[in-house]
Amino acid sequence: MAHPNQKPSRKQAQQISARERIQEAQRLEKQANARRRRIVIGVSLVVGLALVGGTALAISTAGDGKSTSTEAVEPTAMVVPANTSGADGTVITYGKADAAHTLQVFEDFRCPVCKNFEAANGDAVRKLVDDGTVKVEYHLAAFLDKNLGGKGSRTALAAIGAAVNEGVDKFKAYHDVLYANQPDEREDGFGDVNHLLELADKVPGLKTDAFVKAVTDRTYAPWAKKVADAFNDSGVTGTPTVKVDGKPLTLFSGNKALTGEQFTAQVKQAAGLQ
Repeated sequence: MAHPNQKPSRKQAQQISARERIQEAQRLEKQANARRRRIVIGVSLVVGLALVGGTALAISTAGDGKSTSTEAVEPTAMVVPANTSGADGTVITYGKADAAHTLQVFEDFRCPVCKNFEAANGDAVRKLVDDGTVKVEYHLAAFLDKNLGGKGSRTALAAIGAAVNEGVDKFKAYHDVLYANQPDEREDGFGDVNHLLELADKVPGLKTDAFVKAVTDRTYAPWAKKVADAFNDSGVTGTPTVKVDGKPLTLFSGNKALTGEQFTAQVKQAAGLQ
């Protein structure tokens, strides 16, 4: 062995270099395995939360809070659909503008618990809007694309931009159709624009030439990213979340969603109407 203060021979240097290369390769492989385990554990956790008892919130783990796109071809021009409000048109309001109280609804189109909420309380929300008790502000998310992989949340959200551009009533009807026909969130069924266009057939008058072109061309994809980023910046960490005038509501009791009557009573109590 060479003395510590002596320069090693050429043969010794080659042996040391080879050993270091092997050690570095082993270190990199160990890091890669650790990253793969973290990804699998993270996805499994989100899926489990979404499915246990049918009532767990879908949890956002959006990291830096910004949505990302992996589409090879994506429009870059920001086009804000008509009939939206808020910064960059990221809020969709359904109901009478002069309603005294505001119901804020935070949802992701791939979230199965949001589907449960809509199935149980969608009619109650509609009645509260129709009688002027509340207006609804929709704050829509796309974090399940990042958590589970795929593009269904943001593709559906871009299609929703095309729908609200046709009118708020068209938006609401299409919103309801998407939840009624929601695929398993792990299948990414909403990632197919042709499927989204087929579902648009269920909304009378929605499927105009302009709507079809906007969905096919993903015209509102940059807007959808802004909407998703606004959700991530809102401080809300799970879907569905519903608030009345900023006060969060309880949507489930045990393993069951509240009935329409229970939900309506809770909304009126939070609004100070009973």
